[in-house]
Amino acid sequence: MSKIQATFARLQAQGRKALIPFITAGDPDPALTVPLMHALVESGVDIIELGVPFSDPMADGPTIQRASERALEKGVTLRKVLAMVAEFRTQDSETPVVLMGYANPVEAMGVEVFAERAQAAGVDGVLVVDYPPEESADYVAALRRHELDPIFLLAPTSSEQRITEAGTHASGYVYYVSLKGVTGSAALDVAAVAARIPEIRARTGVPVGVGFGIRDAATAGAVAAVADAVVVGSRIIEEIEKSGPGELIDRVRALVAELRRGIDAAGEKA
Repeated sequence: MSKIQATFARLQAQGRKALIPFITAGDPDPALTVPLMHALVESGVDIIELGVPFSDPMADGPTIQRASERALEKGVTLRKVLAMVAEFRTQDSETPVVLMGYANPVEAMGVEVFAERAQAAGVDGVLVVDYPPEESADYVAALRRHELDPIFLLAPTSSEQRITEAGTHASGYVYYVSLKGVTGSAALDVAAVAARIPEIRARTGVPVGVGFGIRDAATAGAVAAVADAVVVGSRIIEEIEKSGPGELIDRVRALVAELRRGIDAAGEKA
């Protein structure tokens, strides 16, 4: 059982739901990424999605695009992101870390080399936005050889065939994009999400995390009532963006603790 799978099993036994924050590695400064990861854990997160900055992030709205730009300006590369994970692992061997990004940096490094280095650094799962499950057999095989969970995106527009295909390859969890659009856009329709999740669970057989459009404790709690995990990215990046260096970690810690309380409150009502 992988570290991600063990996390979901533990939470299920406790009647709790996972909180999965997304941050972009190197934003706003590479020196802050590992301390920020530790602060997230201290605030009650269960899994960390660490974004690999990329120049053309097609699924991301302006907020996360700016985060990538700031990180790239500081010279953050995939190799440096892996080094950040390795540094995080010197103090935290338990919290699962998922790398989330795009195919170009992985292809440039080489899929097999990437998988080997990711495992060595302490990565637990990988979500490559532009690897569709139907064309991912070699990539998935490389991840599995190195004990990494392949995680895939599903959307409101995903067909039954696409959901089934994702279930064939995915482990750890699948990430359901709750909105038609990019990160940080539109308003979340929890009822529509709730209507779709049973089919996704049935066809994939893995936990379902929901992201895009979750901005506060109330929304996080509403999603937690129907999903296995709540993924929050743009809202956290916004907090990073408007914080000064001396207050950044404390402000993110407070936001994430609020989201945690909203998720746990939903569990208590269930």
